[in-house]
Amino acid sequence: MQNDIWSEEFGAETDEPILLIMGSMSQGILWPDEFVGRLTAGGRRVVRYDHRDTGRSETIDFDKDPYTWDDIKNDVLRVMDAHGLDSAHLVCHSAGGLLGQLIAVERPERVRTLTVIGSSPLGGGEGGVIMRALMGEPQPEGSLPEPSLEFVAFYRALMAAPPPATRRERIDGMIAEQRLLHGTGLPFDEDDARRLQERVYDRARDLDAVVNHRRAAMARPDFEPVGVLHQVKAPTLVIEGTHEPCKGGHSAIIAAQIPGARLMMIEGMGHTLPPEVHEELATAVLAHTAG
Repeated sequence: MQNDIWSEEFGAETDEPILLIMGSMSQGILWPDEFVGRLTAGGRRVVRYDHRDTGRSETIDFDKDPYTWDDIKNDVLRVMDAHGLDSAHLVCHSAGGLLGQLIAVERPERVRTLTVIGSSPLGGGEGGVIMRALMGEPQPEGSLPEPSLEFVAFYRALMAAPPPATRRERIDGMIAEQRLLHGTGLPFDEDDARRLQERVYDRARDLDAVVNHRRAAMARPDFEPVGVLHQVKAPTLVIEGTHEPCKGGHSAIIAAQIPGARLMMIEGMGHTLPPEVHEELATAVLAHTAG
């Protein structure tokens, strides 16, 4: 099934192309405008987009037309095709990093470089690690590092809480989640967070449709191939914040498994992309994508 994917691009068509791939259940505008602006000012053609079932992209009747994360991955290639990109620099955040890693394995000719931010290693079963942590179940030997205690406590409480009844309650909950993911290493700007989450809320066709990403993961739990990261040929930069609450320590594992990959730690950053890190992050991405 084909569906409509919203995307936008910035910069000159002749510049080196960067495709920004956001994480699960997340709109493309979570790539901050200021960060995008720094990339375009550095001579990059930048494309960002909303995954299916997020933002302005089409919402899917999952019961009628179920899909898997393979389909979400294929949407990445469709966005590239729509913008006339035979290949691009993939810059990926969180679960978007799994998509980028898989495309780098399966379709190396389409990946000029790979940048993975706040993600987990392909084949590491990160979703299972988080679920076992939330359920209080032991982790098998060799599992990825667990999320922080604060992360586990927040989502346990969220699962037990009644759904929000009003727009204000929903946005307040979204801000609380952003505060958690922001981590404790940098000041949290609640006014800025409210502006962002109001924008996320107001531009969504159906804010609840994001749950389909979880259903897609359950539809095919073996989505991630195991033991393939050594096949990645694209020059790879792996970035993690020192206050990552969700996937702390995962980036070093990615970097160790991809030949020649470089690991970069950003002081104070958690699992979001706040203004304080835009300059350092953009500088690193521009250097990595300079060819």
